[in-house]
Amino acid sequence: MTAWNDTQPAVGELAVRAYECFASAVFYEVFLCCLAAFLLAFPALARDFPPQALPSKPLVLPSPALRVLPNGLKVLAIERHALPLMTLRLVVRAGAESDPATLAGAAQLAAALLTEGTPTRSARQIAETIDSIGGLVDTGAGWDESYISLSVLNDHEELAFDLLSDMALHSSFLPGEFERKRRQTLSGLEVVHDDADYVADAALRRLAFHGTAYGHPEDGTLASVRRLTPEELRTFYQTYYHPSNAILAIVGDIQTAEAFERAQKWFGSWANAAPPPMPAASPAASHEVLAIEKDDAVQTEIRIGNLGVPRDDRDYLALSIADQILGGPSENRLFKALRSHQGLTYGASSELLSYRTAGVWMVKTFTRTPETLKSVHLALEQIKRMHDRPITAEELQTAQGYLIGHLALDFEASEDVASHTVELLVYNLPLDYWNRYPEQIRALTADQVWNAAVGRLGSENNIIVLVGNLSAFEKDLKKLGPVEFVPLAKMDFDSQ
Repeated sequence: MTAWNDTQPAVGELAVRAYECFASAVFYEVFLCCLAAFLLAFPALARDFPPQALPSKPLVLPSPALRVLPNGLKVLAIERHALPLMTLRLVVRAGAESDPATLAGAAQLAAALLTEGTPTRSARQIAETIDSIGGLVDTGAGWDESYISLSVLNDHEELAFDLLSDMALHSSFLPGEFERKRRQTLSGLEVVHDDADYVADAALRRLAFHGTAYGHPEDGTLASVRRLTPEELRTFYQTYYHPSNAILAIVGDIQTAEAFERAQKWFGSWANAAPPPMPAASPAASHEVLAIEKDDAVQTEIRIGNLGVPRDDRDYLALSIADQILGGPSENRLFKALRSHQGLTYGASSELLSYRTAGVWMVKTFTRTPETLKSVHLALEQIKRMHDRPITAEELQTAQGYLIGHLALDFEASEDVASHTVELLVYNLPLDYWNRYPEQIRALTADQVWNAAVGRLGSENNIIVLVGNLSAFEKDLKKLGPVEFVPLAKMDFDSQ
């Protein structure tokens, strides 16, 4: 038998220690369970109690310097020395709205051919030269402008000015290059010819801008592009491409004085011509319903147009906020009504299209065929609600915050800075417009925004376009107003 040792713990003490160990283990397990539960619940708590947002920093954009060369060319210089890059963007104040009446697509095709050869460089030589210096070139024509842009590292500045001036001032419009580009354009038009989304957009534009220069597809039509010839593109070029109708933006790691010197060196000899005609002003919209029958469609494309404004209109900023509330990314009443509450679509939005002399406010969505009328009525209800009921302070604040916060993303790259700065001169806006934009947006009140919307929205102005399998709804569609039914195969965007 083992003798009792006074140094060993008593039985009672051992029991206490055992209990303490057990209790500690139980506590530890309970602690782990609570910790796991907390971690699982943390995302929900984070959603309910998000961290307080940091105060926004004011966006300060570099002020552009403007000089007008003796030949009338407006030159904008904007210094950005953070990266060794430079962008040249030459814009002519003539786009698709300047297409001849029977030659829609002329502006787009003329711009596309600027990089396709000059008397001293072939299309291949131009491409290889730009590729060898790691440059990026882009051309195009929208509404109110055609452009050519070239971005390079700043140790290739001289070559960039040489290339851009050669392409913009001496484009050859060679028959072989013309035919290649025309075939590409025709191929693209054939693809979208029976695309319901494209047809709906084109049809709404045709109705909303009827009687103006903005009513045709900017890429042209199959018939109009087939009519184009190199000679007609040269005529278009000679009419609109001259210095007093152009703007050159120089953005990047270059001193202002040097930018102006190079502009004078490479563009100073560009000869001028008579000023081109201005596009016609926009007529007032009137109620109209166009139903385009597409027998094989399983969903309906829906467009609703209302009065818009030109880009330089005094109500443009107020309507930009109203557009965010109606169908922009920030609030989007349309999406909430059609998607979130009813599940009728995957997308619903609105867009304010504003040009030099015309504008339209467009609602855009789509739905499965049986839900066509319900979706149209819900969209019209949201337009009527915007007309009849004031916007809330919360809606105003959210829309303002989005527009101001998103501005920085529009000026990330030199190409963006050049494009948005040139836009100011295209639409006769002040050069400090973008720096004053946040304060102007913040200054608008809910009543000012609502009053601007009320002046443009109204059932008497609604233009409705539907593209889909609509034969089953013919009687019900007539409740929207007088309806014109047209088979898709007979839609003609070529005639004026």
